[in-house]
Amino acid sequence: MSGTLNKVMLIGHLGDEVKMHYFEGGGCIGRFPLATNETYTNKQTNERVTNTEWHNIVVRNKAAEICEKYLTKGDRVYIEGRIKTRKWQDESGQDRYSTEIQCTDFTFLTTKSESQGNDFNTQQSAKNQASTPQVANETVEDDDDLPF
Repeated sequence: MSGTLNKVMLIGHLGDEVKMHYFEGGGCIGRFPLATNETYTNKQTNERVTNTEWHNIVVRNKAAEICEKYLTKGDRVYIEGRIKTRKWQDESGQDRYSTEIQCTDFTFLTTKSESQGNDFNTQQSAKNQASTPQVANETVEDDDDLPF
């Protein structure tokens, strides 16, 4: 195979609010940390161990504005993008590197009511939707013609 591929897919929780930076030309970028977890059982101690990996996410222009408007700390989100390593110098002149995920696509996985802390209301509405709907004491038939 002669081609190369740089693709990342992550599902995680925001570690902080989206920080925006606006440029003179009208463009902008948003940055936020994303936490992903790996859980396993230690075979020697039979203890569950969770490791958290932090990813620096970078979103550009309109997508950044959408993320800033709708995402809050703790929200769950699917991120798709590519890995980019930046080189920069700190105050003492030392070369530093940071690895970022340049986001090309995203999907919000936390509902609006969940992000507002209304988990009880979300659970109640899910229970109500799962029950058979009633209309004037008549049971409504479900259409089961879905292909899956």
